[in-house]
Parts: sequence; C-alpha cells; structure tokens
Amino acid sequence: MEFLVTMTTHVPAGTLDESVNDVRAREAARSRELAAQGHLARLWRPALKPGEWRTLGLFAADDERQLEKVLASMPLRVWRSDEVAALSPHPNDPGPAPTTPDHGPGTEFLIAMTIIVPEGTPDHVVQETTSREKQCARELAGRGRLVRLWALPGRPDGRRTVGLWRARDAAEMTAVLESLPVYDWMTIETTPLTEHPNDPAAFNAAASQHS
Repeated sequence: MEFLVTMTTHVPAGTLDESVNDVRAREAARSRELAAQGHLARLWRPALKPGEWRTLGLFAADDERQLEKVLASMPLRVWRSDEVAALSPHPNDPGPAPTTPDHGPGTEFLIAMTIIVPEGTPDHVVQETTSREKQCARELAGRGRLVRLWALPGRPDGRRTVGLWRARDAAEMTAVLESLPVYDWMTIETTPLTEHPNDPAAFNAAASQHS
C-alpha cells in the first residue's frame, strides 16, 4: 500500500542547535535506509512560513501498522506529528516513475481534485468524458506532466483523487489542468512542491552521476 504522510515538526524552545543538527543528520541517514528498504519513495517540502517545518512524504508499507513502525523509527518523530492518508490505485495512474526520472526543468505540484458530475448529465456524456479523460491522462504522462495519480479514501467511485504533476511553472500547470476533459466538474487544491534534501530521488540522481 502507498500512503501520503504530512509531517509537521515543532522543535521545543531552547533546544540546542547541536541537538537539532544531530537529529537531522540521523534523520537523513534513516531516510536513506528506508528508501533502500522500499518504504520511502519521495519527500517534498510544500511552501513554508518562516520557522515552519513541514514535509510531505510518499511511503509504502503492507498496512497502517507497519507504516506506523516505519514512521516511529525516524529520529525527527520525537518532535513531529504525522497525518496519514491511505492511497488507493487509480485506473489512470501512469505507475511508479523511474528511480531517476528526467523530465527536464520544472516544478512538481501535488494536486487534490474532487470531481462532481452535474446532476442530470446524460450517462453517455459521462462515459465519453471519462474515456477522453483516460486518453488525456496517458498523453500527459507521456509528456512528463502527470507523474502519479491515486484515488483518495471515502469515495469508492474514485471521484476524489490526488496526483503528482510536473510543469515548467504555475502558469503551465494551470493550462494543463484546464485542458482536462473533466475540468468543469472539478474543484482543485494545488500545492507547489520544493526539493527536500532527504528525497530518495535526489539520492538516486546523485548516485547515477557518480556511477
């Protein structure tokens, strides 16, 4: 199973910088271990306010119990609270990306979508739009714009989704979303992502450069 984890860290007031640096160094080492074990796929930083520590992580585990053991093994957990969202397969998901993806320059975005079909929409319109959406997803994946796509819990029809997308900038990302066949049926929450120093993708990219 895959899980999206929002990790928020609050360092207690008065904690010595030496202690903070030690925990962060051990966190980096543990992140590399979890990546090697297949439990940690990606880490990102969303836009942060001054003094805020928040990380988004894509994890893999057999179930929520194993995930909790993984999260509890991370040194920063002593100062951190975690919010877990279980992810389900989506039929339009391109599948796991290569360990060292090369999509060119750009920004990654985490985009949550809620799709509500207007009441009274004929079935054939829904089916045609869904078919065009699937084809569009394949095309966008081929262009490196759609990286991953998951269904969120609570809507068995798959109408709540979260996706990892990539674009040159926010303007292009908006244009990509507006091109989706179901755009007029969607409400969207977009989170621009920045690089995290412990992201396994960064480890893999560095390793490939030295191989």
